[in-house]
Formats: sequence, C-alpha cells, structure tokens
Amino acid sequence: MVWYENEVQRLEKERTELTYDPKLLFYGSSSIRLWETLYDDFADYKPVNLGFGGSTLAACDWFFDRLVAPFHPNSIIVYAGDNDLGDGRHPEEVFIFFQQLVTRTRRQFGDIPVAFISVKPSISRWNIVDSIRYCNKIIEEEIKRQADNLHFINIYTRMTDNAGYPKREFLDPDGLHINEKGYALWKGIIRQYLSTINP
Repeated sequence: MVWYENEVQRLEKERTELTYDPKLLFYGSSSIRLWETLYDDFADYKPVNLGFGGSTLAACDWFFDRLVAPFHPNSIIVYAGDNDLGDGRHPEEVFIFFQQLVTRTRRQFGDIPVAFISVKPSISRWNIVDSIRYCNKIIEEEIKRQADNLHFINIYTRMTDNAGYPKREFLDPDGLHINEKGYALWKGIIRQYLSTINP
C-alpha cells in the first residue's frame, strides 16, 4: 500500500484546510478523484472528495481509519472495485473487501446511509466484463440481503447500449475514465438516490 502514500497524505492535508464540516463523503478511486465538478454538483449536501488515484477497494478498506474515520458524515458514497478487478482479483475477493469496508463504516458511524456505486463498464476493460458484471451482482445481492441502510447505485446499465456494450460517449479517449458527459450522468443518478434518503 506504500504507493498510495502521497495521495493519502494529500487528502489528509486537504482535510486540515476545509472550512466546513462535510456531511456527504465520496470515497474511492480515480472516478471520484477526477470528478472536477463534484463540489458544485453536490454543494447542498456539503460534500468532500476522498478519491485517490488507482485505489482499489482493498486500499479503501486499508486507509479507512486515516481518510474516512476523522469525519462526521451523514452519508457515504463509495466507488471502488474497478482497479481490483483490473489487477486480476477475483470478484469474490473484491466482495470480501466490500464487506470489510461496510463493517468498518458501521463500527465507526453506526447506521448512516452507505451507498456503493456499481463498477462501471469500460472499453479498455471489456476483456474482464464478466468479472465486472459478477462483482456488481454479488455486491448488489448482499446489499439487498442486509437491507441495513446500505444502497446500490446502478450506473452500469445507463452506461451501456442495447447490446450491453459501453457507450463511448461517456468515456475519455482512453476508454477507461469518465468524461464530462459521464459525470453529468452520474450526477443525475446519484442526486436521484440522495433525494430518496434525504427527502
């Protein structure tokens, strides 16, 4: 985990510079970190961006105490797992990291709403699409089974065409990262979710 240290220290420094107490935590990999309009998109929820580049769900679990625990959120939204699968981890291994992260969150914050954004489809990782779909499936099923203020935010379906292939319009030229239009889509889906937990 040492290769994340600079990014983790960056987030720790940014926390000391905040002028307000964030209530909505976005935690995860570069799909969160690179969301340039996140603070404006969710300004009414007092957000903070805790994304760190290249991070895995395993790393999110590992750095929880340093990056997430110091806050006092009303709710948390997580996007991770993409890089775990890209690194060759099995979906069931990623699932275990998800469970561990939920356990840490419950221990620290109690029964606040926690949402997991589905692993996105991407052209550059089309070779592991079956793993991505399976990972999403077992995490969604676990969330439904627990029904413990855990939520699954499905962005996968809206980012694919009728044939199930990733829509290029939502992705950067690298076929992996999300572009401006992709973030606009995510914003709409996530704000709709937030309206159901904060009417």
